[in-house]
Amino acid sequence: MLYDDPAALADDIIAKVGKKIVLALPLGLGKANHVANALHARAAADSSISLTIVTALTLEKPRPSGEMERRFMGPIIDRLLGGYPDLAYAKALRQGTLPSNIEVHEFFFLAGRWLGVPRAQQNYIAANYTHALACILDRKPNVVAQLVARRDGEGGARYSMSCNTDLTIDILAARKAGKADFLFIGEVNSELPFMEHEAEIAPGQLDCILDSAATDFPLFAPPKEPVNLTDYAIGLQAAHLVVDDGTLQIGIGSMGDAVAHGLVLRQRENEVFREAAERLSASRTSTVPVHEAPFEIGLFGSSEMLVDSFLDLMKTGIVKREVDGAVLHGGFFLGPRNFYRALREMPDDMRAKIRMKAISYVNQLYGDDEPARRAARKNARFINSAMMVTLLGAVISDGLEDGRVVSGVGGQYDFVAQGFALEDARSVITLRATRESGGKTVSNIRWSYGHVTIPRHLRDIVVTEYGVADLRGKTDRDVVAALLAIADSRFQPELLEAAKKAGKIEAGYEIPAACRDNTPARIERALAPLAKRGLLPPFPFGTDLTPIEQLLMPALERLKAASASPMALIRLALRGLAGPELSPDARIALGRMGLDQPSGLKERFYGALLRGVLADS
Repeated sequence: MLYDDPAALADDIIAKVGKKIVLALPLGLGKANHVANALHARAAADSSISLTIVTALTLEKPRPSGEMERRFMGPIIDRLLGGYPDLAYAKALRQGTLPSNIEVHEFFFLAGRWLGVPRAQQNYIAANYTHALACILDRKPNVVAQLVARRDGEGGARYSMSCNTDLTIDILAARKAGKADFLFIGEVNSELPFMEHEAEIAPGQLDCILDSAATDFPLFAPPKEPVNLTDYAIGLQAAHLVVDDGTLQIGIGSMGDAVAHGLVLRQRENEVFREAAERLSASRTSTVPVHEAPFEIGLFGSSEMLVDSFLDLMKTGIVKREVDGAVLHGGFFLGPRNFYRALREMPDDMRAKIRMKAISYVNQLYGDDEPARRAARKNARFINSAMMVTLLGAVISDGLEDGRVVSGVGGQYDFVAQGFALEDARSVITLRATRESGGKTVSNIRWSYGHVTIPRHLRDIVVTEYGVADLRGKTDRDVVAALLAIADSRFQPELLEAAKKAGKIEAGYEIPAACRDNTPARIERALAPLAKRGLLPPFPFGTDLTPIEQLLMPALERLKAASASPMALIRLALRGLAGPELSPDARIALGRMGLDQPSGLKERFYGALLRGVLADS
C-alpha cells in the first residue's frame, strides 16, 4: 500500500500491530527517518503506546564545540547535511527528554557520540555484527522500516534495499520461514542507488511504501577526514601486506583511505611506492613478507562496509578478481555525496559487479556454501583499526575500561576470526602509536587495559606508523619485543620497565637501536618530501570541502594543538596582531571564518589567532 503522509502511515501501523511496537531500523544510512519520527511522535503524545527501537549507528549532524569550530563547521553542516531530517528519538535521548514509554537499543554507536548519555549507555547491546540478528529477533520486532531505492520500468516499480542488505536480507528470510512476523515498511529515497541481485526486494515483500516528494531528502554525507602523514605511514606499510590474487577488507576513515591510496600508488606509481617503503625502512623490524609489485590478477573485495575508496580501487584495476561475476561483496555503505552519485551513475554492468549481501555471508564463513566462501576469500587481508593495543597483544577498539562504549564491536571480531579460520589469511590491526588526551600526548600501546575487544589469543598483525609487528603464534616475550619496536620512543622506557617488572621479558633486554627513533619527526622526514610533491594528498579520493576549507583544516588543527598552552596562544595572537603578510587565499580564509573585519574584543582575539596561524602555515 502506498502512502505520501508519514503520520497517516504511523496511524495505520498502530492499527495493524497494536500499541506495543518493536521497530527495527537498519544501521547507518538506511533508516526510514520519517517513519521512525512519525511513530516517535505518536508514542511521545500517547503514553499508552510502547515503542521500542532496535538499531545501530544512529547518524546525527555534528555538533561543533567552541567558537572556531562553530565558525568552520557550521557552513559545512548546513551545506552537506542541512536537508537531512534529524531523528527525533536521538534528539530526545541526547536531551534527556525521551519518554519512559520509548526505549532505544543500539548494538553500535557513532564513535564517541554517546559517551556522556547514561540512558544510551545503559541500553547498549554488546554483540558481534553476525550475532546482532538474533538479538533483534529475540525482541520480536513487529515493524521493520528501511530506506529503499525505486526504479520504474515496463513491469512497474521495483525496489532495492540499496545501502543496507546487511541484516534485512536475513530478517526477511526469518519472516519467510515463519520465525518472525512484522510489517516491512519502505521509505523511498531518490538519491539511493538501485543495487540489484540480493539487494532487490521481491514483489510482495513490502507491506507499506512511503513515497512522496515531501519526504524525500538528501542522504547523510559525512565530511571525509583528511589523511595526515601518520595515517600514510600506517597505510603504506599495510599496503605492503596485501597479496596479489587475494581478498581485501578495509574500513571507513583516514587510515582506510591511507591503505587504499597506498595500494593505488603500488599499482600506478610503483617507483613512488617503493621510494616510500625505503623512506620508512627504518621501521622494518618485522619478518612478515612484503609485496611491492603491481597487481596482475587483482583483488576481490569482501568488506562489511563498502567504502568509497573501493570504487577507485576498481577503476585502477586493483579490485578486479571476479567471484561469480562480482568483484566486491559488501553489507552496507555510507560515504560522501560523490560516492552516492558515482554508484547511481555507474553503468549497470559495472554496478552489477558490486553485490550487496547479508552480513551473515560477508562476515563469516559458515553456512551451506562454506567451501565456496573459503575458495573466494583466498589470501585475505582483513584490515581494521583500533584505539589501543596492550603490550601482550590484546586489542581495544570499542570501549573504555570504565565500561562506557565508544562505538561497538561491529564486525571486527568476525574478520579477526576469519583471519584465523582461513588457511592463508591474516588479520591486520592498524593503530596510531599515540593520541592527544587532556592536552598531553599518550601512548596507544599500553602495558595493560581494563577492557578488551579482541583477546590476546587472537593477536595477529599490528601496524603503527613506526612499523609492522607480527604477533601470530609468538611467545609473550616475543610479542612484547615486537610491539615495543613499533611504539613511540617517548613511551618505550616505561613500557619496557612494566614488561620487565612482570617478568615477561628478560631483565637485560634492550630495544634495538633502529627502533629508538620512533618519533613524529622521523615520519615527517620520511614522508614530507613525497607530500610536497603532491603524492600523499590530504584527500586522496576527493572531498566535499572547498579549497579554502581544506586550507583552514590544518590551520585550525594547529590552533587546537596550541590551545593546550596559554603561552603558545599568546604568541600566535601577538603574531597575528603584528599584521603579518597573508596570501590571497589566507585572506579569503579569514573571510570564510567571518574574521576579516572583526568587531569587539572576542572577535579581534580570534581573528588575531587565525591570522597568526595562517601566517605561520
